[in-house]
This record gives sequence, C-alpha cells and structure tokens, in this order.
Amino acid sequence: MNRPKRVLIVDDERAFARLMKTSLEVNGDYDVQVESEGAKALATAGAYRPDLILLDVMMPDVDGARIAAAIRADPALRRTPIVFLTAVVSKNTVVDHGGSTGLQTYLAKPVTVEDVIDTIERLLGRS
Repeated sequence: MNRPKRVLIVDDERAFARLMKTSLEVNGDYDVQVESEGAKALATAGAYRPDLILLDVMMPDVDGARIAAAIRADPALRRTPIVFLTAVVSKNTVVDHGGSTGLQTYLAKPVTVEDVIDTIERLLGRS
C-alpha cells in the first residue's frame, strides 16, 4: 500500500478548509494539514513537507503570490506543486485555459472535492 499523499491547504476560510480536509482524508488516500494564516504557511510547509499545496490567492494577511514566492525560494520546497484556489477568476476561465495560466495551476472557487482530487492526481500521479 502506498503512503497517503500529503496535502497542505492554506486558506483563511476555515469551514472550507475543514470540509476539504475531511473529504480528502475519508478514504485514506490523503493526509491533509490546514494552515489558515498566510504568514505561517512557509513554516507549516517546511515542517509538514507536503507533496502538494492548495493555496488560496486572497488571504487577509499575505497574498497567495507572496506565499508561493517564499515557497519557491526555499530549496526544500521549491519543487512542491502549488495549486492556487481563487474566486477571482471564473470556473469557465480556468476551464478555457486547461486549468492553468502560464505555469501555474488554478482551481476556481467554489471548487468540488472531485475537482481537487482530479487536480492532485493529475499533478502527482494516480494512486
């Protein structure tokens, strides 16, 4: 049996993050940690060593782009895939661009658990 994929959710919407954590962990395929404060995201990622990070773009204290830049600057984390969660762009815009703009992967909120799982599995490989 493979070890669960480690996913870090960085999102200030605590109810969304808890629901996503519970939904992802239900089958044992994922081990999920949640960080609701953007300023703590780099330290949490460094300690947790996730396989993938789901990162909200609009955080009240530090925006997602700055968090992503800090993660990319960390040699131990720079290769960790980051998926931006955003309500700023529409689901149709994300779909029209194949789930990414430039080199960055996006999921438009509201997002379903199935969309998240499909994206994780596409980026990390199927179990």
